[in-house]
Amino acid sequence: MRPAIHNASVRPAAVAGQFYPSDPAELRDVVSRLMREAPVVELPAQALALIVPHAGYIYSGSAAAAAYAAISTRRDSIRRVVAIGPSHRVQLRGIAVAQADAFATPLGRVVVDRDGRSALLARGDVIAADAPHALEHCLEVQLPFLQMLLDDFTLLPLVVGAATPEHVGAVLAAAWGGEETLVLISSDLSHYHPYAKAQEIDRRTSESILRYSTNLSGEQACGAACINGLLHMAKPRGLAVTEMMRINSGDTAGDRDRVVGYGAFAIHGTQPQ
Repeated sequence: MRPAIHNASVRPAAVAGQFYPSDPAELRDVVSRLMREAPVVELPAQALALIVPHAGYIYSGSAAAAAYAAISTRRDSIRRVVAIGPSHRVQLRGIAVAQADAFATPLGRVVVDRDGRSALLARGDVIAADAPHALEHCLEVQLPFLQMLLDDFTLLPLVVGAATPEHVGAVLAAAWGGEETLVLISSDLSHYHPYAKAQEIDRRTSESILRYSTNLSGEQACGAACINGLLHMAKPRGLAVTEMMRINSGDTAGDRDRVVGYGAFAIHGTQPQ
């Protein structure tokens, strides 16, 4: 059952009607279509974490769906999502967890994991702040996919500013949990290059991710700090990384003069200890 929230503070949808449809029925139809059309990549072990793009659905929705296809077999086990992405609108040093008790989308509310939030705050290396989350799209656009794919789940929403791989990796390791948890990294790839140049940049970025590089830059991925932290903790734990899809906006709904790149990756293996 979804946890009850009384007198809750709710972070309202900020980009519904812009990045994705604001009408619930239309939104369900769009997400369902994207998931039906998503390629299925067989993984040798269950997906524990995903790297998912966060642009408007007409641009990156197909890549997002390719990532989410990797957790189709985990629908019954995932009850908690640790979602982390870059702070686009608020200058931030470190990592901020939302103070709100729930995040709203046209499909309803997603309850925040308050116990997980308290545990992270007790560490002293994460701050509680709603301002970085208020207009941030990187986590919000993931929620309708999760609401359609999963049964009831709670959300631990984190945004990252300037932070080292060690810091992000340590926070992810502390928040990871067990079989009930999915870790979700929200990030696009390169921004505003001509089509062919973007393809080359994103190819090299993908190779770096598959090699567990922890020195990706913001020029390669807006969520570089988040990806670096995930890979910092994934490699010593023996987790594997598989690319599910790599495209850019020139392949979907934009022109090819200034494109944004999108990559979908699954991190899979046995549950970290």
